[in-house]
Amino acid sequence: EINYRRFFDINDLASISMERPEVFEETHRLIFRLIREGKVQGLRIDHPDGLYDPLEYIERLQRRCLIEKAKALLPPAVVKREEIDSMMMEILDRAPLPLYLIVEKILSRGERLPTAWPVHGTVGYEFAHTLNGLFIDATHAGAFDQIYSDFIGERLRFQDVVYERKKMVMNTTMASEINVLARRLNRLSEKDRLSRDFTLYSLRDAIREIIACFPVYRTYIGGKGVIGEEDRRHIETAIWKAKQRSPAVDISVFDYLKKVLLLQYPDYFGEEDRAELLTFVKRFQQTTGPVMAKGLEDTACYIYNRMISLNEVGGDLPAFGVSPVAFHEQNRQRREQWPYGMLTTSTHDTKRSEDVRARINVLSELPEEWRTRLRRWSEINETKKADCDGRPAPDFNEEYLLYQTLLGAWPFEKMEAEQYETFVERIEAYMAKATKEAKVNTSWISPNQAYDDAVTRFVRAILDRSASNRFLEDFLIFQRKVAHFGLLNSLSQLLLKIASPGVPDIYQGCDLWDFSLVDPDNRRPVDFARRAAFLRLLPQDPSGALLKELLENKTDGRIKLYITWKALTLRKRRKTLFLCGEYLPLQEEGRRTGHLIAFGRRWKNRFVIAAAPRLLVSLTMGEQIDPIGPIWEESWLRLPPGVSADLFQNVLTGEIVRAHPRQGGSVLALPEVFSIFPVALLIS
Repeated sequence: EINYRRFFDINDLASISMERPEVFEETHRLIFRLIREGKVQGLRIDHPDGLYDPLEYIERLQRRCLIEKAKALLPPAVVKREEIDSMMMEILDRAPLPLYLIVEKILSRGERLPTAWPVHGTVGYEFAHTLNGLFIDATHAGAFDQIYSDFIGERLRFQDVVYERKKMVMNTTMASEINVLARRLNRLSEKDRLSRDFTLYSLRDAIREIIACFPVYRTYIGGKGVIGEEDRRHIETAIWKAKQRSPAVDISVFDYLKKVLLLQYPDYFGEEDRAELLTFVKRFQQTTGPVMAKGLEDTACYIYNRMISLNEVGGDLPAFGVSPVAFHEQNRQRREQWPYGMLTTSTHDTKRSEDVRARINVLSELPEEWRTRLRRWSEINETKKADCDGRPAPDFNEEYLLYQTLLGAWPFEKMEAEQYETFVERIEAYMAKATKEAKVNTSWISPNQAYDDAVTRFVRAILDRSASNRFLEDFLIFQRKVAHFGLLNSLSQLLLKIASPGVPDIYQGCDLWDFSLVDPDNRRPVDFARRAAFLRLLPQDPSGALLKELLENKTDGRIKLYITWKALTLRKRRKTLFLCGEYLPLQEEGRRTGHLIAFGRRWKNRFVIAAAPRLLVSLTMGEQIDPIGPIWEESWLRLPPGVSADLFQNVLTGEIVRAHPRQGGSVLALPEVFSIFPVALLIS
């Protein structure tokens, strides 16, 4: 039995007790020195849900940062440390936060970052999910459910997959943590005459069921024992779902656990008993997070493969697409509540890069062609599978994952023999990790070597270029189509990210095309010299010749770097506009309704518009062309009331776009907005 708290389920990494003051001081010594010396202005807190009391930790961190900044300004002998501490406690309640602080808090559907936390926001996984969903055609959700279930031979419900995988995690790799909780709860139950008859085993089973049904990573009942309405709702939801899934179990044990988790003490509980119960609740909270992470992120996300561009940290896998209304509402809320929260699309933890997801999203617009290709490829490659104990290797679900992965990760450039071998090895390594993370046919703990070898041979066989390969010939035709529209999706999501309320984050290497998969694939060295050389060659003022060249050679990535550079430069020039400006969703009109996402940012007499196309396959009727010029005929972008400007400059092209009167207001004609470039950033 493991007698210490681990980092997730890794036996040889112990999680330190950050709630102990001496541990906090020792582990933050270097950070505090760097802050005192002015070398660090912000911190990103990884996995705050693993902390015993996240709020207490964050408050302590901000308070100490304020103290360190004060120390840097005052002579050492002027104020004693204790006096500074008490003074800073009072100042922190009234002053702006002393340090830019963001948290890697993964928000589940309907969950919000606790407003009591003295932070500037999250790292932006919820933004990545919402932005990504704009480029999925929600009208084809039913078709993809059917395509997926037909191909794999069964209908998977994501909620059931997560429930079963969380149970598996608790029964195997995290069994010790559940046993510790059960023993703590058993001691508590012995103190109450109404619960002392519950057995250790019944309590342990109830704990497992409730954690398996928990709708979020964790609750945040802190040292003061105050329970917020959101935490109460999550606990009650988990208890209700656990009862539904356990009809043969005595429900009184669930009712008892509900009272414990909601801190409903018996009247005769003394101070020591109450402290013990609160300790149990806080340890319970520390356990639900890693179980969710291992069960959902590291297992279910490799099993439920209907549309793998949705299978991301913080994603809502059952949802198929996000409406512009939902995107605008999230942006509006962030601007009001967390204006300095980060906006991300790729991180070191994403399962695949932003550009890979943008490609895979294209499939949502091509359900029938996707269905046809799948059948054809599976028939061609059937003889390349091995039989492992009566099962095909890979199974159909893994095969479904593999084809999507290849469509998303295939490089633009022609690969010579050595480059191609490197690519094949990357796909082999990815599939080895994906199948082990899924824990269906093999796993890290109990590897099935024969099965692993068979999957590797299958990957190498279907990608063999040494002889005639019917699969590759057909695959590459479809891949080029997907890559074309995926590239344009990437440009749209890039512009929307940089212009949205918040602080845009560009992950290393993503300033050019990046088709990385999950780590360690996304930790490969980045060619910064190549990027610097590209940037030096870009002129300050755009010209028609430059834009034409960028579009004609967009596969080299310079067009993505160009948009990043120009948009970030405008943000720097108009800092207040982007950080504080009002957020105004804009509505398109005319023939192309539903194919544009646009919004304005307004600060005093300044107004900026970001406009980007979406759902491009149907916009272009499947033709592999750029969404510019005539394709937008008889389509307009309506300006909001109160915007008096009638001339706008497209920062990306240098063009002047004039507003026109239409139906009692002003509009911009979309053929003019997108006359020569596929995205637009307009300043009044």
